[in-house]
Amino acid sequence: MINEVYGEDSLSRTQVFQWHKNFREGRDDVHDEPRGGRPSTSHTDPNVQKVRDVLNADRRLSIRAIAEDVGIDKMTVHDIIKNSLGMRKICAKLVPKLLTDEQKGRRVAVASEILDRLQTEPDFLDRVITGDETWIFEYDPETKRQSSEWHTPASPRPKKACMSKSRVKSMLIVFLT
Repeated sequence: MINEVYGEDSLSRTQVFQWHKNFREGRDDVHDEPRGGRPSTSHTDPNVQKVRDVLNADRRLSIRAIAEDVGIDKMTVHDIIKNSLGMRKICAKLVPKLLTDEQKGRRVAVASEILDRLQTEPDFLDRVITGDETWIFEYDPETKRQSSEWHTPASPRPKKACMSKSRVKSMLIVFLT
C-alpha cells in the first residue's frame, strides 16, 4: 500500500527489512550514525570554478592533468566534472572528409588543368590505361580517443574526418599511359 501511495519515493522492501532489523537490535535513532574519516573539504565552489576555468581553456585535458593543475585529488575532480558541471568526455564524430577551402580550390585547379589539356589534346584520355588519386599526409592522425573532449549534454559533438591524417595534405594524381 505504501508503494501505491508514494511510488518511487518509498523505501524498498529490502530497506524496510534492514531498518526493522536495526530497530529490533536496539537502535532508536533514525539519523545517520557518525562515520569515520575526514569530511571532504576540496569539493567547494571555488574549486568547482577553478575546474570550470581549466576546462574552458582546454577541453582535452585528462582528469589527472586537471587535478594536478588545480591541486586537488582526482576523485574530487571527477565528481566535480560529472556531477557539478554535468560534463562527460565525448569522442569526435567521424565524417568522411574535411577539406579546407585551399584544398577544395586545389582540387578544382587540377581538374581544370586536365580539362584544358583535353581541349588542346583531344586524344589525351585515349592513351590513359589507368588513373588514381590519393592523399599524401605529413603526419599520423590522432586517434579517436585522443580527440575526445569534455562537453555538456547540450553542447554539439565535435567532428573529425575519417581520412584526415593531418591538416597539411596534398593530393597525388597518377595516370599511367
